[in-house]
Amino acid sequence: MAAEGSPLEEAVARVGDRWALLIVSALLDGPRRFNDLQADVGGIAPNVLSQRLRTLEQHGVVVATPYSERPPRFVYQLTAAGAELAGALRLLAQWGAGQSPDTVEPLRHQACGTPFEARWYCPTCNSVEGDPTAEESVRFL
Repeated sequence: MAAEGSPLEEAVARVGDRWALLIVSALLDGPRRFNDLQADVGGIAPNVLSQRLRTLEQHGVVVATPYSERPPRFVYQLTAAGAELAGALRLLAQWGAGQSPDTVEPLRHQACGTPFEARWYCPTCNSVEGDPTAEESVRFL
């Protein structure tokens, strides 16, 4: 279990439910109106979508820009912080792809067809976590 106040706990508090993650994923393709999001995130009830959008906006993940005053209507898009979730969502999707025999193939490199592997990289040290020559390990949980 993640320690109280840990980075993982902070992330889960902001976007840690199924619908919020699916909304963020739908917004990775660009701004969407409410009805477009409801269509993109199949099965979500309008009241749940409204509540999740408000929560994501409060946490600085999504910004709502009005495009109509009467009735009030908004277009939703990711903030810079929200767009940073793309990598985490790709990793989660990759993990999910390996958990079910009915799931599609894992993400592959287009040039050679090899499945991708995620690694932590330090640009300062020019080292990859998990590399046998690395001396330190990443602790984030």
